[in-house]
Amino acid sequence: MKRFFAEYRNDYSTYTFSYAAYCVKETREEVPAIYAEGFLPYTGRQDIDADVFYMARSLRVDLARFEDTSENRRVDRLASPLNIVFDVTPKADFDTASPVFTTFCTEYAEERFSGGSMETARLNYILSRDLLTHIFTFRAQEKTLGYVFTVIEGGILHYWYSFFDTATLQTFPLGKWMMWRTLRWAKERGLQYAYLGTCYQLKALYKVRDHKGCEFFDGMGWNDDTKLLKTLCNADSEPPPTADLFKQIDHPIQARYL
Repeated sequence: MKRFFAEYRNDYSTYTFSYAAYCVKETREEVPAIYAEGFLPYTGRQDIDADVFYMARSLRVDLARFEDTSENRRVDRLASPLNIVFDVTPKADFDTASPVFTTFCTEYAEERFSGGSMETARLNYILSRDLLTHIFTFRAQEKTLGYVFTVIEGGILHYWYSFFDTATLQTFPLGKWMMWRTLRWAKERGLQYAYLGTCYQLKALYKVRDHKGCEFFDGMGWNDDTKLLKTLCNADSEPPPTADLFKQIDHPIQARYL
Protein backbone atom coordinates (compact mmCIF):
# COMPACT_ATOMS: atom_id res chain seq x y z
CA MET A 1 0.00 0.00 0.00
CA LYS A 2 1.10 3.57 -0.62
CA ARG A 3 0.63 6.08 2.21
CA PHE A 4 0.35 9.84 1.94
CA PHE A 5 -0.56 12.73 4.23
CA ALA A 6 -2.59 15.77 3.19
CA GLU A 7 -1.88 19.01 5.07
CA TYR A 8 -4.84 20.46 6.95
CA ARG A 9 -5.01 23.01 9.80
CA ASN A 10 -2.21 24.57 11.81
CA ASP A 11 -2.02 26.42 15.10
CA TYR A 12 1.34 27.99 15.81
CA SER A 13 0.30 28.93 19.33
CA THR A 14 0.47 25.26 20.35
CA TYR A 15 2.76 24.01 17.56
CA THR A 16 -0.03 21.86 16.20
CA PHE A 17 0.21 21.03 12.50
CA SER A 18 -2.36 18.54 11.30
CA TYR A 19 -2.16 16.18 8.36
CA ALA A 20 -4.89 13.78 7.23
CA ALA A 21 -3.58 10.25 6.72
CA TYR A 22 -4.48 8.28 3.60
CA CYS A 23 -3.37 5.16 1.81
CA VAL A 24 -3.86 3.72 -1.66
CA LYS A 25 -4.52 0.02 -2.18
CA GLU A 26 -2.03 -1.47 -4.63
CA THR A 27 -3.05 -5.17 -4.42
CA ARG A 28 -6.18 -6.96 -3.27
CA GLU A 29 -4.16 -8.96 -0.72
CA GLU A 30 -3.50 -5.73 1.19
CA VAL A 31 -7.16 -5.17 2.09
CA PRO A 32 -7.13 -6.84 5.56
CA ALA A 33 -3.91 -5.01 6.50
CA ILE A 34 -5.32 -1.67 5.36
CA TYR A 35 -8.36 -2.05 7.60
CA ALA A 36 -6.16 -3.31 10.45
CA GLU A 37 -4.19 -0.05 10.31
CA GLY A 38 -7.32 2.03 10.90
CA PHE A 39 -8.17 2.97 7.31
CA LEU A 40 -11.62 3.08 5.72
CA PRO A 41 -12.54 3.50 2.03
CA TYR A 42 -13.03 7.03 0.72
CA THR A 43 -15.75 7.63 -1.90
CA GLY A 44 -16.27 11.37 -1.62
CA ARG A 45 -14.67 12.08 -5.02
CA GLN A 46 -15.99 10.18 -8.00
CA ASP A 47 -13.13 11.21 -10.29
CA ILE A 48 -10.63 8.99 -8.45
CA ASP A 49 -9.89 5.65 -10.09
CA ALA A 50 -7.63 4.31 -7.33
CA ASP A 51 -8.94 2.74 -4.12
CA VAL A 52 -8.13 5.45 -1.57
CA PHE A 53 -8.60 4.96 2.19
CA TYR A 54 -8.64 7.52 5.01
CA MET A 55 -7.54 6.98 8.60
CA ALA A 56 -10.22 7.56 11.23
CA ARG A 57 -11.50 6.51 14.63
CA SER A 58 -12.98 3.37 13.21
CA LEU A 59 -14.74 0.53 14.99
CA ARG A 60 -14.45 -3.19 14.59
CA VAL A 61 -15.74 -6.34 16.28
CA ASP A 62 -13.33 -9.09 17.28
CA LEU A 63 -15.54 -11.98 16.22
CA ALA A 64 -13.73 -14.40 18.54
CA ARG A 65 -15.23 -12.38 21.42
CA PHE A 66 -18.57 -11.71 19.75
CA GLU A 67 -21.63 -13.38 21.22
CA ASP A 68 -25.31 -12.53 21.44
CA THR A 69 -26.25 -9.94 24.03
CA SER A 70 -29.60 -9.63 25.81
CA GLU A 71 -30.38 -6.71 23.46
CA ASN A 72 -29.60 -8.86 20.41
CA ARG A 73 -31.93 -11.56 21.68
CA ARG A 74 -34.67 -9.03 22.46
CA VAL A 75 -34.55 -7.57 18.94
CA ASP A 76 -34.44 -11.06 17.42
CA ARG A 77 -37.62 -11.99 19.31
CA LEU A 78 -39.29 -8.90 17.86
CA ALA A 79 -38.17 -10.01 14.40
CA SER A 80 -39.57 -13.50 14.73
CA PRO A 81 -43.11 -12.71 13.43
CA LEU A 82 -41.60 -11.08 10.33
CA ASN A 83 -39.82 -14.28 9.23
CA ILE A 84 -36.93 -12.31 7.75
CA VAL A 85 -34.65 -14.16 5.35
CA PHE A 86 -31.53 -12.91 3.60
CA ASP A 87 -29.26 -13.73 0.70
CA VAL A 88 -25.55 -12.99 0.38
CA THR A 89 -24.75 -12.41 -3.28
CA PRO A 90 -21.34 -11.73 -4.84
CA LYS A 91 -21.52 -8.33 -6.50
CA ALA A 92 -20.63 -9.92 -9.84
CA ASP A 93 -23.88 -11.92 -9.66
CA PHE A 94 -26.09 -9.06 -8.45
CA ASP A 95 -28.15 -6.87 -10.78
CA THR A 96 -26.75 -3.54 -9.64
CA ALA A 97 -28.45 -1.77 -12.56
CA SER A 98 -31.95 -2.75 -11.45
CA PRO A 99 -34.09 0.42 -11.18
CA VAL A 100 -35.95 -1.10 -8.22
CA PHE A 101 -32.68 -1.64 -6.37
CA THR A 102 -31.11 1.75 -7.16
CA THR A 103 -34.33 3.64 -6.35
CA PHE A 104 -34.61 1.83 -3.01
CA CYS A 105 -31.06 2.87 -2.08
CA THR A 106 -31.18 6.48 -3.28
CA GLU A 107 -34.59 7.19 -1.75
CA TYR A 108 -33.52 5.82 1.62
CA ALA A 109 -30.29 7.83 1.49
CA GLU A 110 -32.15 11.01 0.61
CA GLU A 111 -34.44 10.60 3.60
CA ARG A 112 -32.15 9.18 6.25
CA PHE A 113 -28.41 9.55 5.52
CA SER A 114 -26.66 11.79 8.00
CA GLY A 115 -24.68 14.57 6.32
CA GLY A 116 -26.24 14.28 2.89
CA SER A 117 -27.84 12.04 0.34
CA MET A 118 -26.38 9.50 -2.06
CA GLU A 119 -27.27 10.58 -5.56
CA THR A 120 -27.36 8.01 -8.34
CA ALA A 121 -23.91 8.97 -9.63
CA ARG A 122 -22.26 8.34 -6.26
CA LEU A 123 -24.18 5.10 -5.76
CA ASN A 124 -22.98 3.88 -9.16
CA TYR A 125 -19.43 4.90 -8.29
CA ILE A 126 -19.52 2.81 -5.09
CA LEU A 127 -21.07 -0.12 -6.91
CA SER A 128 -18.29 0.06 -9.51
CA ARG A 129 -15.51 -0.34 -6.96
CA ASP A 130 -13.70 -3.67 -6.96
CA LEU A 131 -13.45 -3.31 -3.18
CA LEU A 132 -17.19 -4.01 -2.83
CA THR A 133 -17.54 -7.80 -2.96
CA HIS A 134 -20.96 -8.87 -1.62
CA ILE A 135 -24.47 -7.47 -1.18
CA PHE A 136 -26.79 -8.76 1.55
CA THR A 137 -30.50 -8.63 0.67
CA PHE A 138 -33.02 -8.90 3.52
CA ARG A 139 -36.63 -9.83 2.76
CA ALA A 140 -39.88 -10.64 4.54
CA GLN A 141 -42.75 -12.26 2.64
CA GLU A 142 -41.27 -11.23 -0.73
CA LYS A 143 -40.90 -7.61 0.42
CA THR A 144 -37.40 -6.19 0.38
CA LEU A 145 -36.51 -4.79 3.79
CA GLY A 146 -32.93 -3.71 3.19
CA TYR A 147 -29.53 -4.08 1.61
CA VAL A 148 -26.03 -4.12 3.08
CA PHE A 149 -22.94 -3.47 0.97
CA THR A 150 -19.95 -5.39 2.30
CA VAL A 151 -16.25 -5.95 1.72
CA ILE A 152 -15.27 -9.55 2.46
CA GLU A 153 -11.61 -10.38 2.04
CA GLY A 154 -8.99 -12.45 3.85
CA GLY A 155 -10.91 -13.11 7.07
CA ILE A 156 -12.51 -9.66 7.45
CA LEU A 157 -15.89 -8.13 6.64
CA HIS A 158 -16.60 -4.42 6.34
CA TYR A 159 -20.24 -3.47 6.94
CA TRP A 160 -19.95 -0.56 4.50
CA TYR A 161 -23.33 0.90 3.52
CA SER A 162 -26.84 -0.12 4.58
CA PHE A 163 -30.25 0.84 3.24
CA PHE A 164 -33.60 0.09 4.89
CA ASP A 165 -37.33 0.07 4.22
CA THR A 166 -38.39 3.19 6.09
CA ALA A 167 -41.93 1.93 6.77
CA THR A 168 -40.56 -1.10 8.65
CA LEU A 169 -38.20 1.17 10.59
CA GLN A 170 -41.24 2.91 12.09
CA THR A 171 -42.32 -0.24 13.93
CA PHE A 172 -39.22 -2.42 14.24
CA PRO A 173 -35.47 -1.72 14.86
CA LEU A 174 -34.53 -3.15 11.48
CA GLY A 175 -31.08 -1.57 11.39
CA LYS A 176 -30.10 -3.16 14.68
CA TRP A 177 -31.29 -6.57 13.56
CA MET A 178 -29.55 -6.44 10.18
CA MET A 179 -26.21 -5.40 11.67
CA TRP A 180 -26.40 -8.09 14.35
CA ARG A 181 -27.41 -10.76 11.83
CA THR A 182 -24.56 -9.79 9.50
CA LEU A 183 -22.06 -10.00 12.36
CA ARG A 184 -23.41 -13.37 13.37
CA TRP A 185 -23.16 -14.59 9.77
CA ALA A 186 -19.52 -13.46 9.68
CA LYS A 187 -18.71 -15.27 12.93
CA GLU A 188 -20.44 -18.45 11.75
CA ARG A 189 -18.16 -18.46 8.72
CA GLY A 190 -15.01 -18.14 10.76
CA LEU A 191 -14.12 -14.57 9.87
CA GLN A 192 -11.80 -12.76 12.27
CA TYR A 193 -12.99 -9.15 12.30
CA ALA A 194 -16.02 -7.16 11.21
CA TYR A 195 -15.48 -3.44 10.62
CA LEU A 196 -18.40 -1.10 11.34
CA GLY A 197 -17.17 2.24 10.02
CA THR A 198 -16.39 5.33 12.07
CA CYS A 199 -17.29 6.02 15.69
CA TYR A 200 -17.73 9.75 16.33
CA GLN A 201 -20.17 11.53 18.63
CA LEU A 202 -22.34 9.84 21.24
CA LYS A 203 -24.97 8.75 18.71
CA ALA A 204 -22.46 6.25 17.26
CA LEU A 205 -22.03 4.38 20.55
CA TYR A 206 -25.06 2.17 19.90
CA LYS A 207 -22.69 -0.05 17.91
CA VAL A 208 -20.63 -0.64 21.05
CA ARG A 209 -23.59 -1.05 23.40
CA ASP A 210 -25.23 -3.64 21.15
CA HIS A 211 -22.24 -5.83 20.31
CA LYS A 212 -19.65 -7.65 22.37
CA GLY A 213 -16.05 -7.65 21.21
CA CYS A 214 -15.91 -4.03 20.01
CA GLU A 215 -12.65 -2.10 19.82
CA PHE A 216 -11.76 1.23 18.24
CA PHE A 217 -8.70 2.55 16.42
CA ASP A 218 -7.10 5.22 18.62
CA GLY A 219 -4.31 6.32 16.27
CA MET A 220 -1.78 3.78 17.51
CA GLY A 221 -3.72 0.55 17.55
CA TRP A 222 -6.97 -1.13 18.52
CA ASN A 223 -8.35 -0.26 21.94
CA ASP A 224 -11.23 -1.95 23.80
CA ASP A 225 -11.53 0.74 26.51
CA THR A 226 -15.17 1.70 26.00
CA LYS A 227 -15.01 4.32 28.77
CA LEU A 228 -12.25 6.13 26.87
CA LEU A 229 -14.22 5.81 23.63
CA LYS A 230 -17.21 7.46 25.30
CA THR A 231 -14.95 10.30 26.48
CA LEU A 232 -13.71 10.83 22.93
CA CYS A 233 -17.21 10.70 21.44
CA ASN A 234 -18.50 13.15 24.03
CA ALA A 235 -15.69 15.57 23.15
CA ASP A 236 -16.73 15.44 19.48
CA SER A 237 -19.71 17.66 20.30
CA GLU A 238 -17.55 20.34 21.94
CA PRO A 239 -15.67 23.16 20.17
CA PRO A 240 -12.49 21.79 18.59
CA PRO A 241 -9.41 22.09 20.82
CA THR A 242 -6.40 24.13 19.76
CA ALA A 243 -4.02 21.22 20.20
CA ASP A 244 -3.94 17.49 19.51
CA LEU A 245 -4.51 14.88 22.23
CA PHE A 246 -0.78 14.33 22.74
CA LYS A 247 -0.49 17.89 24.02
CA GLN A 248 -3.56 17.63 26.25
CA ILE A 249 -1.69 16.28 29.26
CA ASP A 250 -4.79 15.69 31.37
CA HIS A 251 -6.58 13.69 28.69
CA PRO A 252 -7.08 9.99 29.60
CA ILE A 253 -5.50 8.84 26.34
CA GLN A 254 -2.19 10.52 27.24
CA ALA A 255 -0.73 7.33 28.73
CA ARG A 256 -0.94 5.67 25.32
CA TYR A 257 1.60 8.04 23.77
CA LEU A 258 4.60 7.78 26.08
